[in-house]
Amino acid sequence: MGFWSLNPYVGCEFGCSYCYARNTHQWTVDRASAGDPSLQVSPGDRGAWQAFEHEILVKHAAPDVLLRTLEPDKLAGAELVIGTATDPYQPAERRFLLTRRLLEALLLHRGLGIGIITKSPLVARDLDVLVKLSARHEVTVSISLASMEAPLLRRLEARSPAPHARIRALERLARAGVRAGLLIAPILPGITDSWASLAALMEAAKEAGACYASGAALRLGAAARTGFLPVLRQEFPDLVDRYARRYGSNLHAGKDYERALARRLRTLQQAFGFPTNGGLRPAAG
Repeated sequence: MGFWSLNPYVGCEFGCSYCYARNTHQWTVDRASAGDPSLQVSPGDRGAWQAFEHEILVKHAAPDVLLRTLEPDKLAGAELVIGTATDPYQPAERRFLLTRRLLEALLLHRGLGIGIITKSPLVARDLDVLVKLSARHEVTVSISLASMEAPLLRRLEARSPAPHARIRALERLARAGVRAGLLIAPILPGITDSWASLAALMEAAKEAGACYASGAALRLGAAARTGFLPVLRQEFPDLVDRYARRYGSNLHAGKDYERALARRLRTLQQAFGFPTNGGLRPAAG
């Protein structure tokens, strides 16, 4: 990967049907069962698939480990991204404050590229730390949102925060001077990829003061298939055949679809005054 990844939790309470990271819970439990001395995990009553969103594993020592082990030179200019596999501001963060403590640990350094990806308005709680970090590092906060339609999202993301709550958090970040933008992901063919849907997201982001709005189509890997395809059959049965043709056994929706989607996003970015490169920090190398 062109970046370093940091996740203070394993598992995520938001329960997104299309999540690509569900297997991380099983991998962690398996490692603990195999005797990994760095892990103290007891398998719960649920299977690993359901446990991912109901039995959150907490990396209590993560901030202390970061303080002891972070060597900025080893990052070689690559971005350090918090929240690539599970949301760092999911409800557990209200209790454990691990993400906040990780950010505080990063205040001891200078000149890093730090990215945060979250669906949660809880990120605005840490505005004081994010403002300080932004004075020492190149900080980017991406608010992830697939649609402005709350009822639609509820069919896809069981317990994720409401769209307008996320946009309000984006606005608070932007007003405080934190570089923040909208990550439209995943874009679901036939469900959230219409001109109207994407334009509504970009309009909301623009009004909130976002620096950028970028997006990417659904990647249908093994974990995402297991979670998303049953939801597709139940909630959008007319699209089942289309997805079978479009994705088949592939991860991506096809070059023709992705080129068309990229043109649509670029046109909308231009219309709303956003950078057409997505506005994200380029990966090193």
